[in-house]
Amino acid sequence: MSAAPPRRRRTALALTTTATALALLVSGCGFGGPEGKPIRVGVSGDSPEWEVLAKEAKKEGLTVETVVFDDYSLPNKALSAGDIELNAFQHLVFLAQSNTENKTDIAPVAATTVVPLGLYSGKHKQLADLPDGASVTLPNDPANQGRGLRVLEQAKVIELKKDAGLFATPDDITANPKHIKITLVNAQQTPRTLKDADAAIINDGVAELAGIDAKTALFKDDPASPQSVPYLNVIAARADRKDDPDYAKIVKLYASQAVQDEVRRTSNGTAHHIDLPAPELQAELARITKQLAK
Repeated sequence: MSAAPPRRRRTALALTTTATALALLVSGCGFGGPEGKPIRVGVSGDSPEWEVLAKEAKKEGLTVETVVFDDYSLPNKALSAGDIELNAFQHLVFLAQSNTENKTDIAPVAATTVVPLGLYSGKHKQLADLPDGASVTLPNDPANQGRGLRVLEQAKVIELKKDAGLFATPDDITANPKHIKITLVNAQQTPRTLKDADAAIINDGVAELAGIDAKTALFKDDPASPQSVPYLNVIAARADRKDDPDYAKIVKLYASQAVQDEVRRTSNGTAHHIDLPAPELQAELARITKQLAK
């Protein structure tokens, strides 16, 4: 990973960090200077493309700083509280779930990429090698749990109810010929389960941080499929600030050649860029939210 550019600080937050603690931490970092107030972007894990973006932003008089979270539940809370200005860690399904559960109003302002969701194993080399009664771990948050079950269905390991929707649960399984046993765990903990479980559904970014090669997946969903649009990752802002002109500059910079080259490099070519304008992203978020309310 390249060194952080001048005037850009990366802040790591522990699982117990609260929005208030974040505000105190950030306020003590000595922000300011000729570039003005920084635009703080919440991310999950290493995000080298934001280092590249920060360098490009400085040329336009913008100071961009990343705030690193190691718990998916925190970046939206920090954004809603005003402790960061943007975040870039989640797909639309997760955002709909978070807005609904936390009664927040966070809106997508730009699309980034869709990354595949894979089934990995430390014990078996091929999907066909999964034994009868295999133990499989899945992320326990509703958004990634539902997608993980869809991955298992696409791999023909299970079948789900036709109307299971984006937020399917193990109760929606209608056929399980291998009699797999599903255990739900925190998404960030899925790689650790590979020591004991036969396989695990692991998010691409989490797999990368754990040193798991995406090419070793027993099966992955297709990020280029129209069915993957709900899982498009986004840059998000508070709805009342979504039209901020500085944010529009950040969006434009993210789409630049330099940043996209870094995205491709760090994703080992697995990330699939889908360019949807903000109004379409917001309409898709509304559609997903409506489904969640059913």
